[in-house]
Amino acid sequence: MSAVILPTAHIMSSAENKVENSSTEEEERGKKRKMSLSSCGVCGSEEAKYRCPACLTHSCSLPCVKKHKEVSGCSGVRNKTAFVTLSQFDEMALLSDYRFLEDTGRFADGATRDNLVQAPRVTVKSKKLASNARKMNITLRFLPITFSKSRENSTFFLTKEKLFLWHLKLIFPQSSSEFTQRRVSDKQTLKQILTSYIHPTESDPVTRQKLKMYVQALFDHVKVFMKVEGRKANSVRYHELDIEKSLRDNLSYKTLIEYPVLHVVLKDHWKDYPLKGPACAPFAAKNDKVGQEKETATQVSPSPQRSPTTGETNISRTAQEMEPPPQKKAKRGDEEQEEGEITDSSDEDDKNIPCD
Repeated sequence: MSAVILPTAHIMSSAENKVENSSTEEEERGKKRKMSLSSCGVCGSEEAKYRCPACLTHSCSLPCVKKHKEVSGCSGVRNKTAFVTLSQFDEMALLSDYRFLEDTGRFADGATRDNLVQAPRVTVKSKKLASNARKMNITLRFLPITFSKSRENSTFFLTKEKLFLWHLKLIFPQSSSEFTQRRVSDKQTLKQILTSYIHPTESDPVTRQKLKMYVQALFDHVKVFMKVEGRKANSVRYHELDIEKSLRDNLSYKTLIEYPVLHVVLKDHWKDYPLKGPACAPFAAKNDKVGQEKETATQVSPSPQRSPTTGETNISRTAQEMEPPPQKKAKRGDEEQEEGEITDSSDEDDKNIPCD
């Protein structure tokens, strides 16, 4: 039999591969040996087999891993931005940083391509609605199209008839019910709108059953409120609307966001809806106070006496002391702002709106 002679280079390469594989296996065995020396950080009875990537807690089994996440609230996801010392910085840490930068660039590029982000805040339709609403003394504002309230808004304006067909939401808090009505004419009174909901005979039977508390009450025991927009969250106020007037009259000199939202409230809960005070109340009270002081000073002051020598008229010192000093007239904008109201520099057209 003839012997097979292998090349020397092939023998050397195979030997080197065996050495490398054996060294890698030894490193893995060393890591496992170090981990097995520590006990499970959850149960404490078994040898550790796993290590949490986030907090480096050792565990022995899947139930212990789940229990560790529930107790500590750990997500189990490695922190990609954690600090790594220079001595521990290796190829894996470099690759992790490179992938993290790639993900960041991909996310930033995706945001610039999003159609919702690039969409204009104000459309041609919204400009038309706001312009026609301004002619009726109604301040109409709009949200970005990403908001659900903006997407569901179906308000329409008839140019020839000069009529608004509002998207209207009615909230009945005492029955925990909400109803949305589309294309409601602004010429309808609130009583006509509520008739299809809470009238004992003319309302829909299914709706009547849901709003049984309102149907049993009279219209005199029901009030309609609308939230005042542009106020702080801890200072919520409401407008009280007149159910005998039309929707257009009730919305005049008020601010709306997208469409009207009306709260129909029973008599026992009226106190839960604080009303917005008259904006001119502080200014009017101040003027009344000054007027009363002047009137008092006039009544107390004696009649003027003419001096026999000089012929000049003298006024007693008491009357001069009681006369109030001249006061500077406060600015109208400072006096009309109510506590809790958020000012907006863009509302220049609203300065001519009279007080409620």
